[in-house]
Amino acid sequence: MERDSVVNPYEVKGNIDYEEIAKRFGVNLIDEALKERIKRLAGGELHFMIRRGIYYAQRDMNWLLDEYEKGNKFYLYTGIGPSGTMTLGHLIPFALTQWFQEKFDAEVYIQIPDEEKFLVKKKSDLTLEKTHELAYDDVANIIAMGFKKGKTKIFLDTEYAKTLYKNAVRVSRGITFSMIKDAFGFTVEDNIGKIFYTSMQAVPAFLMSVEKGKNIPCLIPLAIDQDVHFRIARDSIAKLGYYKPASIQSKFLPGLSGKPKMSASDPSDTLYLNDDDETVRKKVFKAFTGQQPTAELQKKHGGNPEICTVCQYYRFFFEDDDTRLKKIFDAERSGSILAGEHKQDLYERITKYLAGQRQKKEKALERMDDFIVRD
Repeated sequence: MERDSVVNPYEVKGNIDYEEIAKRFGVNLIDEALKERIKRLAGGELHFMIRRGIYYAQRDMNWLLDEYEKGNKFYLYTGIGPSGTMTLGHLIPFALTQWFQEKFDAEVYIQIPDEEKFLVKKKSDLTLEKTHELAYDDVANIIAMGFKKGKTKIFLDTEYAKTLYKNAVRVSRGITFSMIKDAFGFTVEDNIGKIFYTSMQAVPAFLMSVEKGKNIPCLIPLAIDQDVHFRIARDSIAKLGYYKPASIQSKFLPGLSGKPKMSASDPSDTLYLNDDDETVRKKVFKAFTGQQPTAELQKKHGGNPEICTVCQYYRFFFEDDDTRLKKIFDAERSGSILAGEHKQDLYERITKYLAGQRQKKEKALERMDDFIVRD
């Protein structure tokens, strides 16, 4: 039977049924028992993205926490492939990674594969030099998220190749072309760099174990579309004698039009970190809502916050208090708030957040060498 959706690192389309995707990918839904366990070990707090099911699935999290309770502390690994200005959606894995670092005093490895989008994207202007330049802009935005100096290593693939490549070669022996072809839908027309790339992305998932000379658990926060790289690589990593990485998968931040995933390649549907206030205003006030077509009907019948982009942006980023979030959703359902009021408030929150992020980024530019490692 033909599937209703395509979900992989290079294409997301169709009707996104997150439970069906979890089943298809072989990941487990995060249940209340696991939420309570993370909360207890994190000192009584639980990140709102886990509470609300934004991070909704996981692989081997209970094993990871078993190891933690035995005294075998885990490290974290996440990353981003630079192809343009970072978006709000790009911050989701970094937000949770930074929280885990804070609560579990964990070390963090952040991979910036500055070759990946050059290999994958068909844009003629996206040269290897351009992705390298964009990578440094991404690094500044990442540091601005609050990662700890001395406990965070950030590396670009082209600058850390001596370390990464020799381990990627070892991983690649356990991954066949058939596996890659089936997982990504590659054809004979795809370049061999794309075919090899999964081996490079797998390396940080066991790199600390290589460096320390002993097995250290790894946790990877990532969006569900990135899971395929590690599904493929896990068995190969295990055959090398290292732990399979644990992972925690998030849903997608929707596009402003209501599409299931914000696309960095569609400016009208996306909020970039460098958008100025007027640009944000225009985009937010054109955003799809779950409200009725007229103010009169909205007051009479109310709207649907579950499909409303404005409500979902509160849920994902701009209201971390669950009680206040419920009031926002209830106001949408009851019809006591109209789209203009809703959008104005969200616009003000977004511009305040982006202004703060830009200020922190300016300071981060002076601290890049405290975080970046090179061969």
